[in-house]
Amino acid sequence: MRTVYLGTSAFAAAVLGELAQSPHRPSLVVTRPDRPKGRGRKVQPPPVAVAAGELGLQLYQPETVNADDARTRINEADPEAVLVCAFGALIKEPLLSDHMMLNVHPSLLPRWRGAAPVERAIMAGDDRTGVSIMVLTAGLDSGPVCRRMEEPIRPDDDYGSLSTRLQTLGGQLLVQELSERSECQEQDDAQATYAEKIAPEDRRLDPAKPTAVLARQVRALTPHIGAYVELPGGERLGVSEALPTETRVPSGQLDLDGPRPVLGCADGGLELIAVQPAGKRLMGGEDYLHGRRR
Repeated sequence: MRTVYLGTSAFAAAVLGELAQSPHRPSLVVTRPDRPKGRGRKVQPPPVAVAAGELGLQLYQPETVNADDARTRINEADPEAVLVCAFGALIKEPLLSDHMMLNVHPSLLPRWRGAAPVERAIMAGDDRTGVSIMVLTAGLDSGPVCRRMEEPIRPDDDYGSLSTRLQTLGGQLLVQELSERSECQEQDDAQATYAEKIAPEDRRLDPAKPTAVLARQVRALTPHIGAYVELPGGERLGVSEALPTETRVPSGQLDLDGPRPVLGCADGGLELIAVQPAGKRLMGGEDYLHGRRR
């Protein structure tokens, strides 16, 4: 099948890799423009642009995919299907109706429509998630679902481990759907939940919350966004691994006297197993305390 692929993120780049090895290899890849990133604000290409170059695929990076010139470029490729995964911008009319559009979404729709479905599934304590292949419509991830498959969320899964499995699954499901089209079913809007974009306040570990909730928060934001504990004086201590512990610490206090830091929470202590002080490397909690005691 002749295809055009729209995507931006690392997740979308992995799905593109699966697609490029199939009979439905895209003739054109569309992604967002290069942007400044990181502390140095160095201009960098999005992950899909890098992947397209490595795969030898034709790349197009318009300022907006809804502009007339972008629409013309996509139409010139004469795709039988336009495939979308984590593109990061709304696709509007008339482009939306020009072609059959299929979207790869990492959740079991209608649960977790929106920008951060993997993170929100972990934060909520879900025991399973998955990937849905859906028809892209003007609504927020509300189009008919054509194919989906479940994936368990393991007790030790963080965003990195879970998204790696989901992106492989997403690529495989997309290829299956293109090879053998299935009947698409409308979603039950009454069952919908929404995965809001991760906001700055979602990163802070609030000691007023239970330890199990905070441990899930850490896993959901590792390794790509990062949770943190606020130290006295306003300094932030990044946390990439944490577990509830029986060590009792007054709520809101950070105990630095044990083998690892422990944050006092609403129902006990949260042991900080892997941390990253500002401007320094990731390290074990015991190494962090050792450095403070020197």
